[in-house]
Amino acid sequence: MHDIETIVIGAGAVGLACARALALSGREVIVLERHGLIGSETSARNSEVIHAGIYYPPGSLKAKLCLPGKQQLYRFCAENGIAHERIGKLIVAADEAQLPELQRLHRQAIDTALDDLVFYDRDKLQEIEPELDCCGALWSPSTGIIDSHGFMLALQGALEDRGGQVVLNSNVMRIEPYEDGYRLMVDTGDTGSYSLSCRELIVSAGHGAPGLMEDVAGANAPKAYLAKGNYFKLQGKAPFSRLVYPVPEPGGSGVHITLDLQHQARFGPDVEWVEDIDYEVDPARGDKFYAAIRSYWPGLPDNSLIPDYCGFRPKISGPGEPAEDFRIDGQRAHGRNGLVALYGIESPGLTSALAIGDFVVTLL
Repeated sequence: MHDIETIVIGAGAVGLACARALALSGREVIVLERHGLIGSETSARNSEVIHAGIYYPPGSLKAKLCLPGKQQLYRFCAENGIAHERIGKLIVAADEAQLPELQRLHRQAIDTALDDLVFYDRDKLQEIEPELDCCGALWSPSTGIIDSHGFMLALQGALEDRGGQVVLNSNVMRIEPYEDGYRLMVDTGDTGSYSLSCRELIVSAGHGAPGLMEDVAGANAPKAYLAKGNYFKLQGKAPFSRLVYPVPEPGGSGVHITLDLQHQARFGPDVEWVEDIDYEVDPARGDKFYAAIRSYWPGLPDNSLIPDYCGFRPKISGPGEPAEDFRIDGQRAHGRNGLVALYGIESPGLTSALAIGDFVVTLL
């Protein structure tokens, strides 16, 4: 006998989406979250962008899950009253040397069945965003922005409507497989610790997933890396009505301009490889932001950027290495029935969350 049929470790957007999908399939589900709030790490500290699916190689899990995930997310937002806006995005070439990269991204998007991108030349850009000084851009009309916390609350509500539960302040310290299930050692802080058993286990613990799985025989957990992304806020109103991204850079998508649902502009994230999580933003990093932004928006005023917040990409590839795909390991990967481990669920994890949940159900 097991204490519960299915446990999900991690109440971020992806963990909650997995729990919802599992509950909709008829399972008894609880989610264990080590913090006192849902989604308080990666899911709460990102650009809150609904990605179109431009950057991901054909055949990759990121491509396979982002495109349907985007459509599911827009429907879910509309059906559940979650604040969002299909605002669109420009990926800009600051000079002619970057135009071939735009062309490559356009071809790649077509190969992954994303067929709504449009190339804009300098004249068209000047017409729609006169503050930009660029040679050309890809226009993505299906990119959007979302209230990520509202999304997670709706996922939690959908789970609870099906009899599921999120248990906060429950830090899973160890996973012990046994003959027909999994036993978890859970630390609750002031109230002590306990063990909990289940038949099925989903490890959606973000940065902590590799560490939790490293002692599970056959798991072959990857090495974890931390890539800090710092954001700076613009003082005053931005002269843009769309998101503006430079061509991608190693480790991320470059210092871009995003707008929140009140159309306040923020810039970031940059890429800072670190060993430990620290949520302080170093104001000195803003110096490099000015040069990066002025490569496509030369009118950025002096002293207009102030530190805002930062987040950490849960990477499984390190500095100088090619970006890894999502890694979602089911029985075929590790040989264990009823276990799915998710690694490296960085961008576009938020956009892909609902599709990832469905995919996890199929792996079980």
